[in-house]
Amino acid sequence: MSQTWKVSIPCTRAEARALAADNLFISSSDSTPTIVASETDPKRPDEWMIDVYCEEKPDSEMLTNLLHLSASAEQDGIQPIVTLLGDEDWVTLSQQGLEPLRAGRFHVHTSSDRPSDDPKLTNICIDAGRAFGTGHHETTMGCLQSLDRLRRTGHRFRNIADVGTGTGLLAFAAHHLWRDAKIIASDIDPVAVDVTGTNARLNNIPQGKGRSQIRLVQSNGLDHPALRQRTPFDLVIANILAGPLVALAPQIASASGAGTVLLLAGLLSRQKAEVVRAYVREGFRLKHSRLDNEWPCLTLVKARKYGWTRKPHRKKSPLASDYFGEC
Repeated sequence: MSQTWKVSIPCTRAEARALAADNLFISSSDSTPTIVASETDPKRPDEWMIDVYCEEKPDSEMLTNLLHLSASAEQDGIQPIVTLLGDEDWVTLSQQGLEPLRAGRFHVHTSSDRPSDDPKLTNICIDAGRAFGTGHHETTMGCLQSLDRLRRTGHRFRNIADVGTGTGLLAFAAHHLWRDAKIIASDIDPVAVDVTGTNARLNNIPQGKGRSQIRLVQSNGLDHPALRQRTPFDLVIANILAGPLVALAPQIASASGAGTVLLLAGLLSRQKAEVVRAYVREGFRLKHSRLDNEWPCLTLVKARKYGWTRKPHRKKSPLASDYFGEC
């Protein structure tokens, strides 16, 4: 087995997500780095660590790129830690600490762990790698629990969008919960789209444009024509960051119809009010909120709006004062 090098650098959660893009690692090396992002301390939700695994010793260009992209580390004068792992298997190393977990009816595990034999549980295999979303962070856990709650409370969806899909985990969970639904999963990062495709094959999730299938697209928000053509969605999942969630509110609202359910995560408790306000302005109402440590998961519903109603005067024709109103 060939030698493996690991580069570790502290950063914020937003910086870790930005570093996961494939084209940010331009160097003279022919090897493609593989990125594993992790939260270092649940009590400090903005402190993350990026571990970059590569088959050749990282050159100065790659290290410079890492420092430039982690502004917080560069500002504090922190240097990347470069470690030679020798003949060890980086895949096994990247999975260390990722114990199988249960979220609702889902058992999420890596390929190095055995799936559950409990017939009541649905196994989903997700390996740590070049995209976010192994299921072990509170944001993804909250989404899985919330999706399971929607299913248990009788919700049925036929047209689902997973915006910022990461590894595809939430799209896969939605597929298992609503087998007849058409699902489209998108991410701005081409690496995430590629990883999701690989994970879909690993989990025997059919890909395509029809019902019971998942279509994968690279898209900045909901800009891709395939997303626009499928609107209105009856369920939209977005586990990203507070800033993009606020910015996407008008796009998501225009892709939603009356009664559309929206699942939002990736924000901190202190950002909840700002995110909720952005979607209330677009006609959504907060229906449920769950909190795991400092990470809320919000369930909102698009309200049915028709203006307002005035009770007709007795002497006037009903048609003269028939105003459609909110109900």
